[in-house]
Amino acid sequence: MSMDVYLKKMEDELKLRRYSPKTIKSYLGCVAEYLRAKQNNLKEIDIDFIKKFLLAKVDKGVSAQTTNQSLQAINFFCWNVLGYQGKIDVKFAKTPSKLPVVLSRDEIQTILEAIANEKHKLMIALAYAGGLRVSEIVDMKIKDINLAQLTIHIKGAKGNKDRITVLPEKLVENINNFMAHRDFNDYVFASERGGKLTTRTAQIIFEKALKKAGIRKEASFHCLRHSFATHLLENGVDVRYVQELLGHANIRTTQIYTKVTNPALKNIKSPL
Repeated sequence: MSMDVYLKKMEDELKLRRYSPKTIKSYLGCVAEYLRAKQNNLKEIDIDFIKKFLLAKVDKGVSAQTTNQSLQAINFFCWNVLGYQGKIDVKFAKTPSKLPVVLSRDEIQTILEAIANEKHKLMIALAYAGGLRVSEIVDMKIKDINLAQLTIHIKGAKGNKDRITVLPEKLVENINNFMAHRDFNDYVFASERGGKLTTRTAQIIFEKALKKAGIRKEASFHCLRHSFATHLLENGVDVRYVQELLGHANIRTTQIYTKVTNPALKNIKSPL
């Protein structure tokens, strides 16, 4: 069987399991690279070859996260395309433990004040206010917002999971005016040409606002989500409620924000 046939079978399996388009593209790229390196006997599973393939990545200075993704993709290919029943005994690389970049409340306000376009300002405000990923803000439709209950219904988020998050009362009037006389199935932040705004466009809007606000932190659009979680914990919201609002499957993913908000550390004064 040719490499293209194997990749098509893998794509079909990924789609059946409702993997996101981004993950499908990444996994197919990883497995295509693996199969090109293998050249022949594509059906044969050689654990030593897989180890050498991944080691070559490490030697090239590829990040632990990228190496792990290659291993996950190869695992998926072997189990779900080749029908391998055994254990692929290759350990995952340790990823560096980094604290998330968090913007202060004042910095969030400064960023919003730097945006002249009302649509763009509302988009950034809503992303922060609900702890939304950039893909979630561009996918959001008018029918997903419930102004009466102050909630947003996030549909088909990461891992193809739905969740409910919060909406601040102070944005209700702006959102109501912005959505007036529009169809329920319209995207909230549609592009000027109609249809969905691209995630890159949303990221550029944030990056320009960050620069205009004069904030020098290495912050991305995703930092709005980090800031949302951190500020909720600072307000005394239980970490399990924050986990639910963010849609994290594992509480440990949410607990990273407790390291940023640790009041005991912040109260310690330097001896200098």
